[in-house]
Amino acid sequence: MVDNQQFMMENRERILAVENSFAPGGKPLLAPGRFLVGEGRLLKVCRRKPQPKVFYLFNDILVYGSIVVPGRWNSHQHILRLEELEQENLEDGVGMSNQWVLRTPNKSFRISAASMVEKQAWMDHIERCRVERLRQLNLPHVMKPFAAIWIPDAASAVCMRCTEPFKVTQRRHHCRHCGFVVCNSCSKSRAVLKHISSKPVRVCSVCKASLRQQEVSNGAFRKKVSIEEMPEYEESSEDDQEENHPDTTWINTYQEPEPVYCYFKPIHPKPPEL
Repeated sequence: MVDNQQFMMENRERILAVENSFAPGGKPLLAPGRFLVGEGRLLKVCRRKPQPKVFYLFNDILVYGSIVVPGRWNSHQHILRLEELEQENLEDGVGMSNQWVLRTPNKSFRISAASMVEKQAWMDHIERCRVERLRQLNLPHVMKPFAAIWIPDAASAVCMRCTEPFKVTQRRHHCRHCGFVVCNSCSKSRAVLKHISSKPVRVCSVCKASLRQQEVSNGAFRKKVSIEEMPEYEESSEDDQEENHPDTTWINTYQEPEPVYCYFKPIHPKPPEL
């Protein structure tokens, strides 16, 4: 009983430390029954280049953000609910090893760890928490529509629809439905992708035609809205950040039967109490 109370007190301090590290723009993280499982740095593939991000795994959510001051100050907080998350293993690619994919309805992206051991540990811990979360919520293991993974800007020098070269006056854009890098002319259309946003988002001409055909097939005829009436989609600010930080270090997960916050590396410091 005493050990459990001690754990709850320490867990509260850790969650508050994570919460405060995202202040003032982050959302509150302290919640009944929530405990911190592990934390560390992973390399996230963004639209311009891979960037180190700090990740915090809780028993019900996965939180990540940009690193401002290592161990003390983070920004651009993102919260992924584990019951909506799916992982996919990937083979090592050119310039990117120990990688895998995180998919959610709102956002999907590739990440990589510093070693194969860390990658496998992260994947195992996330999957364990995800399965337990589904069990607690009594949710079936069903497939959901997931957001497309954006192809990095550097992957193509030309529009992936019309092959027009990109230049200063021909900017790169991303179709939210397929993730392709496209030019403005090939992505003037907007469509409502309910799993991403309730507002119209940028889609390429090919996906727009496909989506319109699906609507016709499903008998869902909607009032046509002109392009001018539809707002531009805001680029994710995290994808535009240019950062340079040391390699990833992280901690381990909890142990049964009582959650124990233990460190993967003895030299890893405790989260600071801000």
